[in-house]
Amino acid sequence: MAAPSSVTERERKYEIVAGTGVPRLVGVAGVETQDDPVEQILDASYYDTESFRLAGNGITLRRRVGGPDAGWHLKLPVSADERQEIQLPLGGDPNKVPGRLRRLVRAYTLGEKLVPIAHLRTDRFAHRLADGDGRTVATLTDDHVTGEAGGETARLDEWRELELELDPGTEPGRLDEFDRALADAGASASPWPSKLRRLIGDRVPEPPRAGKKPTAGDVVLASLREHYGRLRRADIGVRLDVDDSVHQLRVATRKLRSALRTFGSIVDKDATAPLAAELKWLGRQLAPARDTEVAEQRLRERLDDVPAELVLGPLRQYLTRHFAREAEEARTRTMAALTGKRYLNLLRALDAVLAEPALTKKARKPAKAGLRAPVRKAAKKLRRAEAAARGREGEELERALHEVRKKAKRARYAADTAKPVYGKKLRKWRKNVKAVQSTLGEHQDTVVGREVLRHLTIAGHGEGQNTFTFGLLYARDAETAEKLRERFAGQWRRLGKGARPGWL
Repeated sequence: MAAPSSVTERERKYEIVAGTGVPRLVGVAGVETQDDPVEQILDASYYDTESFRLAGNGITLRRRVGGPDAGWHLKLPVSADERQEIQLPLGGDPNKVPGRLRRLVRAYTLGEKLVPIAHLRTDRFAHRLADGDGRTVATLTDDHVTGEAGGETARLDEWRELELELDPGTEPGRLDEFDRALADAGASASPWPSKLRRLIGDRVPEPPRAGKKPTAGDVVLASLREHYGRLRRADIGVRLDVDDSVHQLRVATRKLRSALRTFGSIVDKDATAPLAAELKWLGRQLAPARDTEVAEQRLRERLDDVPAELVLGPLRQYLTRHFAREAEEARTRTMAALTGKRYLNLLRALDAVLAEPALTKKARKPAKAGLRAPVRKAAKKLRRAEAAARGREGEELERALHEVRKKAKRARYAADTAKPVYGKKLRKWRKNVKAVQSTLGEHQDTVVGREVLRHLTIAGHGEGQNTFTFGLLYARDAETAEKLRERFAGQWRRLGKGARPGWL
C-alpha cells in the first residue's frame, strides 16, 4: 500500500435551520465568485475501540467512498479550527483498518481492537469560493447527513449543517471573517467538532475536570495528562518521521518522569516507581536519535563559522556520510522500542495511573498548600547540586555541572506544574532557573561536541581525511565552555545564590 499523505484542514461547522438557503459570501474575505453547487454522495464508515479511545481524544478514523478524496482518513486535532488529516487510498480489505493506520494510533488504542462504530451518509452540495483571479479561497458545503451508530442500542439521526473549509493557501485569519458573515446570515456555530461526535457524543467519556478550588492532586494530575497527551501526539510524529518529533517525545517522557518523582508525595511515588523506571528506559532508547540530531546540527553550524581557508578537505561530505549512518542506527533503535511490547505496557501503565491514580492524603490539600513542599524540595536539590560542583575541575566539573543542569530542569518542570496556582510569585524564580538550565545545556553540548569531534578525528584519520579543522573546532569548544561557566556563575548569583523564593 502507498505511503500515507498528510494535509492540514482549517474549517468550522455551523447549524442551519431546515429550509434555509445557503448564505452568499461574495464580498467576504476576498471572495469574488461563489460557484453553483456540485453534488457529492459521501459514504463513510468510522472505526474506534469499543471504549471510544480515539473519539475521546478528538481523533477520527474513517473509510470514505465518494468525493475527490475517497480513501482512509485519520484526523488528528491540532487546534479548535485545525486538524491534520493523514490519508491512504482505498484498497485491501474494506472492513479492516490498514496496518499503517493501526500502528499510528497505537499509543491511543493501547492494543485494543478497532471496530466499526458508526456509518454516515452525506449528500453534500459544495460551493467553491474564489477570488478575482479565480484562485480558490474556501469551500462552503451544505451537508445533509444521515447517521447510524451501533452498540447496545442502535441510534439513527438526520441533520443538516454547513461547513466552511479554507483552501490550504488561504490565510487562517480569514476564518473569522467568514464566521461573522455566516452569523449575520443566520448560521450558528456547531457545538460539535465533527459529524461523528454529533452522532455518538454522549457515549464518549468526558475528560476529568478540576473544580473551582483545585486540590494539589488535581493540579498534578492535570500536568501528567498534558504531558501524556504530548507524548502520544509525538509518538505519531516519530512514526511519520516528522522533524523534531523525537525531541518532543523525549521531552514529554522526561517531564512525565520528573513529575512522578517531584510530586511523589501527592501521587504515591512507591506505586509509580516502576513506571518512572520504564520512562527512564524509554528516554534512553530515544537518546541516540536526538543526540545525533543535535550533534550534527551544532557541528555544521560551527563549521560554517570557520574561514573557508581553514576548512581542509571534503569535511561536509564526510559529515553527511557519518551522521547518515548514525541517524539510521538511532532510528532503528527508536522504532524497535516503539513497536515493542515493553513500550505498549508502559503506555498502559501510564493510562492506568491517570485513570485510577494512587493519591496520598496530601493530594487532598488545597493546591497552594499542597504544592509548596515539592517545589521547595526541588529548589533545595538544585542548591545542593551547585554546592557539590564548587571546587571541581576538568571532567569532574563537567559531570557536576551536568548534574546541576538536570536539577535545574527538574526545578523548572516543578515550577511549570505549580505555575497555574502561584502565578507571578513563581515567574521570576522560574525564569532564572531556566536561564541556568539553558546555559548549562549549552555547556553540555560543548562536552558532547568535543567527544564527537574526537571520535570524528580518529575515524577520519583512519579514512585518510585531513582532520585539522576538527582540532580547531575542539579548541573553540573548550574556549566556549569556559565562557559558559563564567556566564553560569553570574546567573547563579542572580538566582539569589541558590536561595529559594521567600514564599516557599
